[in-house]
This record gives sequence, structure tokens and C-alpha cells, in this order.
Amino acid sequence: MLYHLLYPLHNLFGGFNVFRYITFRCIGAIVTGFLISLLLGPAFIRFVQRMQLGQVVRDDGPASHFSKRGVPTMGGVLIVASVVISTLLWVDLANHYVWLILGLTIWFAGIGSIDDWRKIKKKNSKGLSAKGKMMLQIIGVGAVGAVLVNQPGFDTSLSFPFIKSIKPDLGLFYIAFMVLVIAGASNAVNLTDGLDGLAVGPTVVTSGVYLLFSYLAGHAGLATYLQIPFVPGAGEVTVFCGALAGASLGFLWFNAYPAQVFMGDVGSLAIGGALGVVAVIIKQEILLVLVGGIFVMEAMSVILQVGYFKISGGKRIFLMAPFHHHFEKKGWVEPKVVVRFWIISIILGLMALATLKLR
Repeated sequence: MLYHLLYPLHNLFGGFNVFRYITFRCIGAIVTGFLISLLLGPAFIRFVQRMQLGQVVRDDGPASHFSKRGVPTMGGVLIVASVVISTLLWVDLANHYVWLILGLTIWFAGIGSIDDWRKIKKKNSKGLSAKGKMMLQIIGVGAVGAVLVNQPGFDTSLSFPFIKSIKPDLGLFYIAFMVLVIAGASNAVNLTDGLDGLAVGPTVVTSGVYLLFSYLAGHAGLATYLQIPFVPGAGEVTVFCGALAGASLGFLWFNAYPAQVFMGDVGSLAIGGALGVVAVIIKQEILLVLVGGIFVMEAMSVILQVGYFKISGGKRIFLMAPFHHHFEKKGWVEPKVVVRFWIISIILGLMALATLKLR
């Protein structure tokens, strides 16, 4: 919005010329997203408390989590609102990629809000059924996939980190692959959101890495030099990634241990969906496994635990799944688990950046 309002005035005042630069608008989105989350956070928390939207804790979880019952939840509304507002303020509104990302993010936030509301209403940790949640996710991803695949010149091939010569083309099967990436990322972030600040830290790292990749993917010269897919128009996705990083940092102010508010499924499903669709648009889908390694690890721990439990007749690999609860059961205090997972996320983010040259 500011781009369309102020950049045309650069002939009258040269200072407005800065609005043509994606880097400047990205920084603006980061700061705006952060400030909206930070400044509206206290009022939002008071509102949620008045509405009695408190966290529901699973009965079989760690005993230390029982004190979290009643802590305000659905803070993801604050994150999504901050992201949407800051993105619309700083992005080129003519860019269709950004509208697709915002649309899917809001759709997944809607799924999460229904899930959260049912948990609160029933006063247990079971919200939407797994089948119902997956069906709604498939509908959203399918709609976005149909738009992308039918777009002239859209690349349905895959790009692998560290390997530049292998680019399999999935053709029409690409939409099914999109469902795997986006729905998988959404549910993985959802599983990670189990400790104070745990999901937000890797979100900042992942969105920061994709911020850089989006900028490079939208720049023909840099994309060619670095041998990554060039996606015309992807540069504006940088602004969205900046807004997500900034909004997440602002939310972390209140979500850090001991948390004053939880993001709930409305936040975790939306964040995961957003990261997944960004990865798809800039053609860095496989990279999400690396840069979002914490999310992948959490999801895999649940899959392995459930699978081994069924195969072995009741035995377990971990003391508890998702993986972060395993370390709590081993005696690690919650802040130590969170910070160590953040450290791992940062290292994985640096490894993802290294793929730009190691190809």
C-alpha cells in the first residue's frame, strides 16, 4: 500500500524512491510486524482473558505442564493479523504470489481457530478430527496449487540442496507434492508448539532464511549466478517473510518462558502453512526439510513413536512424543529444551544458507 501511495511521489521528493527497493520494504515489514505484535499484545491478552479462552492441557503430558491450564491461548490471531497488516502496508499489491500466500495463511488460521475453539468448548485437548483437519488443508492447498500449476511458465520440477544437476519434473503430480509439503509443514509446526517459545524461535530462523532465498529467486542475475531457480515476481515474497519474522519476534516477547499467551493451533497451523507455500513458490521445497529441521524432527518423533508402538505391541522409542517432551521426561527444565532447540535451528539455518554456494 505504501509502495503505491508514496513511490509515485518520488518525482516530487527523491526520498520516496526508497520504496522501489524490496530490501527497504522488507525491513519496514519486519519492524512493522514486530511493533504491531508488541504494542497490541497486552490488549490482546486481556481480551482473551475476558473471553476465558484458556489453554487446555493433555492429561498424559508432563506434570510441569498442568500449571499452564488457563493461560490465554489463540495468540496466533495476533501473529496472523500482524503479518497481514504489515505485508499489505509494504508489499507491491499487484504481486499475485503474495495474495496466494496471504490467502492460504488465513485459510489455515481459520482451520486452527476452529480446532482451538472446539478444544476450549469441550475442555479437552481434542479439537477437529485428524481427517477433518486434513481435508480442510487439502482443499486450501489444492486451490492454491490449481492456480500455480495453471500459471504460464510455472515450474513443476524440484530443486535439491547441494545438487544442481537433478531436477525431476513432477508434472500434474506436483499438486499432490504441494499437499505433502504445505500440510506437512503446517502439522509439523503444530506438533512443535508444545513449550513456551519453542515453535516461534525456529519460525524466525526459517522465515529469515526464506527471506533471503525469496529475494535471490526474484533476481534474475543473482539466481543465475547461484544456480537456483529464477521465479519472476518472487522478490515480493521477501516482504511477507520479513513480516512473519517480525510478527513472530513481537509475539515471542509474550510467549517466552513463562508464557503469558500461547499461539494455539490458529497460529501454528497458519505459520506452517505459510512457510510451506513460500517454499513451493520460490522452488525451495526440499530445503524446508533442512532449514525447518526442528519441525521435521518433532513430526518424525511422533510418527516413529506411534508406528513402533503399534508394531512392537506397546513399546516406545522415546519417553514421550513429540520429541521435546522426551527431554522433559529426562529431567531437562523447559527453558533449556527450548534454547537448545533454538541453537539447533540456527545451525540448520546456516547450513541451508551454505547450499547457495555448495552446489
